[in-house]
Amino acid sequence: MRLRTPNRWDVDTRTACDIQKRLRRDLIRTGSPEHVRLVAGADVSYNRGSDRFIAGVVVLSFPELETVEEVSAVATVTFPYIPGLLTFREGPVMVEAFRKLKHRPDLVLFDGQGVAHPRGMGLAAHMGLIIDLPAIGCAKSRLCGEHREPGIEAGSAERLVYKDRLIGKVVRTRRGVKPVFVSVGHRIGLAAAVRWVLKCCRGVRLPEPTRRAHQLVNRVRTDHEQ
Repeated sequence: MRLRTPNRWDVDTRTACDIQKRLRRDLIRTGSPEHVRLVAGADVSYNRGSDRFIAGVVVLSFPELETVEEVSAVATVTFPYIPGLLTFREGPVMVEAFRKLKHRPDLVLFDGQGVAHPRGMGLAAHMGLIIDLPAIGCAKSRLCGEHREPGIEAGSAERLVYKDRLIGKVVRTRRGVKPVFVSVGHRIGLAAAVRWVLKCCRGVRLPEPTRRAHQLVNRVRTDHEQ
């Protein structure tokens, strides 16, 4: 899969923040993908304290959500752990995984934040620009912002607000389970992002694309440890 040339990753923290501020001007936060036939999920896994990261991308057919392709990449990470700059740790290995794809998806869900980020440039937004595809951030936890608890039923949602700006939605994907945090990555609007997350759920908390990607990277990580 052909990608846009990514920014430099081997930078100091101040430069990394400047890169995020510059790139966020290029984000497209409107629209909805049409004629989706392939939807992908992307995730990264590593052992705590380890500098070896595994990225995985799983491409599924839609609406069947059957596996079409799986790819992974392994790399050594040198960028330090700094909240808000995790893309500079996970981005390089994720880029390598996407480059291996033979199928170009119509939509990609990331296990991470989109614009629900202090500088509006989480993993799904940053990677969305690099892959130049509609991208959605679907995170398991909140990075920033305030919200009310959504209703208990599947599909219930509340606004996620940061500094008086709407940055995402807190969405209940299954009755009674913890909600997920959905935000725009690139080339999609927030309402459409929420709709697509719910369309990709199959009775569990996480949408199938990121759930399968999570399973893939953990499987690869286990294989490397043996």
